[in-house]
Amino acid sequence: MSDRADQSPARRTPWSRSLPFRVVMTTLVAALTVLAATGWFLMEQSSRGILDGKRQASLAEASVVLDGMQRELRTVDLRTASINESLTQLARDAAYRGSVGNQYYVVVAGPVSDIGSAGLDYTSVPESLRRAVLSADSVYSTPTLISFADARPAVPGLAIGSALIAPGGARYPAYFLFSNQAEADTLAVVQRATTVAGLIVLVGVVAVVWLIARQVLRPIRAARLAAERLAAGHLDDRMTVVGTEDLAGLARSMNHMAGELDRKITELQDLSQVQQQFVSDVSHELRTPLTTVRMASDVLYEQRDEFDPLAARSSELLSTELDHFEELLTDLLEISRFDAGAAELNLDEIDLSQIAAEELRAQGRLAQNYSTRLVLDAPQPCLAEVDPRRIRRVLRNLITNAIEHGDGHDITVHVRADEGAVAVAVRDHGVGFSAAQAHQVFNRFWRADPARRRTVGGTGLGLSIAMEDARLHGGWLNAWGRPGQGAQFRLTVPRRAGDSVISSPWPVVPDDSEVTA
Repeated sequence: MSDRADQSPARRTPWSRSLPFRVVMTTLVAALTVLAATGWFLMEQSSRGILDGKRQASLAEASVVLDGMQRELRTVDLRTASINESLTQLARDAAYRGSVGNQYYVVVAGPVSDIGSAGLDYTSVPESLRRAVLSADSVYSTPTLISFADARPAVPGLAIGSALIAPGGARYPAYFLFSNQAEADTLAVVQRATTVAGLIVLVGVVAVVWLIARQVLRPIRAARLAAERLAAGHLDDRMTVVGTEDLAGLARSMNHMAGELDRKITELQDLSQVQQQFVSDVSHELRTPLTTVRMASDVLYEQRDEFDPLAARSSELLSTELDHFEELLTDLLEISRFDAGAAELNLDEIDLSQIAAEELRAQGRLAQNYSTRLVLDAPQPCLAEVDPRRIRRVLRNLITNAIEHGDGHDITVHVRADEGAVAVAVRDHGVGFSAAQAHQVFNRFWRADPARRRTVGGTGLGLSIAMEDARLHGGWLNAWGRPGQGAQFRLTVPRRAGDSVISSPWPVVPDDSEVTA
């Protein structure tokens, strides 16, 4: 048990709280990935196909026009017409043909300046294309952005260029700018259609997965609710079995488990009642003969001085063993009262520091026999509404246990209080016990080492009764121990009867321990 109870549940995200949410989100991410990859592939293929087709058509058209211009340029008589006039006429004729249907724009680099389509910004021809055309005799193409000298917006396009050879061998580059606006519009339509189709598919997939997840998880959720009802003690509840598939098999298995649990728990309850009744009956039945034997033993013990040594020693042993037997019988009767729910508290407001001091004085002779020094650490009064008899019994059990297992080392009893609780901790530095045994020490008749000599008590019920007394007060009884480092038992009770203990004013792990976890 921790010092402070956890009052608030841990914050949980929808991912950790809902399996349908995880399934839907995983499907959503997977679907988005697949659709994105598919959409990219489709757009890539569509774009490549449309633009490649446009490029081939543009190259074919430009080549036809270039061939015609080249033939006309070869027939020019430079004696009657200048080369600039001839190039200007060729450029205007080509621009006119290109303007029909807005197929392309023309730019011809003349000997004086560029000549071309009206309204075209001649800087639309990339410099890289100009350098390529001037360096070799071939047809080159490159993407470009076609801009205009007027207010028309720029459009994407393809620039194709080659050189015209004039009479005399002079080179005059000619460029054709084909608009790709129609292809761009087509690709935009394809992109929008792909996006809308992907969203429709995505929403459909998510909706279908959500419905499937709910359908599959409905019987699993019913199994969880059934398990919670079983855990709450409703062993008669059963799941409804529908169909013959695996989920129906889950319902049948849950119902079978519930039936077996009901049967086993009933058997254990019956056995527990028989055991409790047996202990109660035996304890009460032994009380009367024990009283008679005790009276006879007391007579013999008082007259032991008149007996021979063997008989005198026998009377002493008889009296001692009867004390042990009577103590065991008393513990059994107390356990039977706890089992029957008949234990009650006689409350009184007392100082637990004073009770601890009185119990330490009462165990002084026993401590001397073990060469153990008892120390009380109680700096101030610690008042609480408790049953003094039961608290004394708890402290007596803890102190005598510490003396017996303390190996002669000092034993310190710490008493502390806060606003809500009072804690009494008994710390010894003896043999101790392992962390795994911290809860077993409160089991009935449990002993850490059955071979250890029994010089104090020895019934194995003391700590069990102490635990029941602590619970009856609404408090805690915690144990800490490590082999070779000793042990510490801490009793924590509320200061006001009926209150709950939220925290303890004294740590269960002692400050002088080597292992603090």
